[in-house]
Amino acid sequence: MGRGSVVRRRVARGSAAVVAVSVVVGATAAMPHAIAQPTADVALEWYDVSAATVNAADIPASAQITKNRAWAISWLAAARAIRPELATGQPHEYEQAAIASAVHTALSDLVPSRQAELNAALARTLGRIPDGPAEKRGVRIGREQARFVLADRENDGLDPESVNGEYPPGEPAPGVWQPTPPTYGAAIQAGSRYAKPFLLDDPAQFRLGPPPELGSERYRSDLAEVRALGVAGSAARTDEQTRTAEFWEQSTQEAYAWVLRSALEQSRQPLFQRVGMVAIFNVALVDTQIATSDSKYTYARWRPVTAIRAADDGDGDPGTTPDADWTPEATTPLHPDYPSGHNTYAGAAEAVLTALTGAGPDEAVTIGSSTAPGEYRTYAEWSQLTDEVLDARVWSGLHTRTADEAGVVLGRDVAEHDLRMAFRLLR
Repeated sequence: MGRGSVVRRRVARGSAAVVAVSVVVGATAAMPHAIAQPTADVALEWYDVSAATVNAADIPASAQITKNRAWAISWLAAARAIRPELATGQPHEYEQAAIASAVHTALSDLVPSRQAELNAALARTLGRIPDGPAEKRGVRIGREQARFVLADRENDGLDPESVNGEYPPGEPAPGVWQPTPPTYGAAIQAGSRYAKPFLLDDPAQFRLGPPPELGSERYRSDLAEVRALGVAGSAARTDEQTRTAEFWEQSTQEAYAWVLRSALEQSRQPLFQRVGMVAIFNVALVDTQIATSDSKYTYARWRPVTAIRAADDGDGDPGTTPDADWTPEATTPLHPDYPSGHNTYAGAAEAVLTALTGAGPDEAVTIGSSTAPGEYRTYAEWSQLTDEVLDARVWSGLHTRTADEAGVVLGRDVAEHDLRMAFRLLR
């Protein structure tokens, strides 16, 4: 899809999406009561507070999962605070106070450096709510649920230090991951596979099968594609492909935070369902990244840059020659090729958004990119993002197509499981 293009969505929301919403966020929730004074969208308000807080946190890029964890904890607390058995029969003021207090309490614990900003945001929300029993109860329940979720997730192995735990690479050999240029730094995200999932029974529950054998037809075609289209300055790559590659060098957590915000803003569902959407999205993305680390470090498959530079180094592929100067269009992240983390993220995000909103938004979503300033892309269906991410990581020279396709499958599998099991978190 080209820059700025819009494809109008003609796919109606199906019965499967309705069932998924009922399972995940309780379709029995009552519609909010109208209140007399001018109102703000408390979900969108605290979504923006959450984004500002998490983005300002001292969390390295190598621990993206820690950011999703902060979102998951705070919004799961909010969803629990306004679940039907607590909110039914309560005025709208209760829900507003409960959401604000739950997210405020959780983020105050997780990002204490933003305490002043969080306190100011809470004061703004509570200042709109008339003093009374509903407000007091909302504040109390919101805080209680935040403390409950925080306690449950204590020492879950998703702090940056644990996520990036030490990983000694195997002895150099064909197919075995080794630190990649230009820094040849230590592996990152290897510790995520030991973390406590939210809903997976085990990090290995959806472990992928092995990547193609060295020298196989698929292996050879994968490398041939990335060698030609993923090399820096490739003459075979079109300008559009280059722009797509640059656009999706950005963090998937940052990109999809904007996508999810658009879905939240457009949603006309009851407040509980909207808050639940943010919660289960981030829960599923935490579990997906844990599962990604499990598969990555189980197989520890070398990156294209390593494979291409050592093409005849006993890898069973005598039909190619090494290219010691081959350099990918983008800098290779310091973790194995299989599966692609960008694509596990995209696959999981697509699965959650499709289950909860249908095949795409009511109005096409436009997002930008920190790695392609001034570039904006518009999407009318969630699958369009996945398709672009899949191609982009090949055109960047970072992954084989097999690693990208397997990543999408893994992400979808984890997300679909978490959607089915989400009721466990909201009891």
